[in-house]
Amino acid sequence: MYSFETKVRVYLGEAAWYYVTLPKSIAREIDFEHGHHKAGFGSLRVRVTIGHTSWQTSIFTDNKSSSYMLPLKAEVRKAEGIEVGNRVQIGLEIKV
Repeated sequence: MYSFETKVRVYLGEAAWYYVTLPKSIAREIDFEHGHHKAGFGSLRVRVTIGHTSWQTSIFTDNKSSSYMLPLKAEVRKAEGIEVGNRVQIGLEIKV
C-alpha cells in the first residue's frame, strides 16, 4: 500500500479529465516491484482511496513526468469535494 499527497490537475483536451501524478519515488518503487505486470499503455490495476471513497481503476505510465498518472472520475471528485488545484491524500494498492 502506498500513501501520498499530491495536487489535482486537469488535462484540457477534447474532453477534459482530472488526474494526479504519483511522486517519482513511488513511481520508481512501483516500476521495480510491479513493472513486469504492466498492460496496455503501461497501465497497472490499482485500488485507490481518497477520503471515504475507494474504487478500482488503473494508473498509466506518463513519460513526460517520468511517473504514473491516476485519473480521478467525476463521481469521486463530487463525493470528496475535489477541485483542480486541491491537494489530496491518496492511498493506492497495486492489484496484480
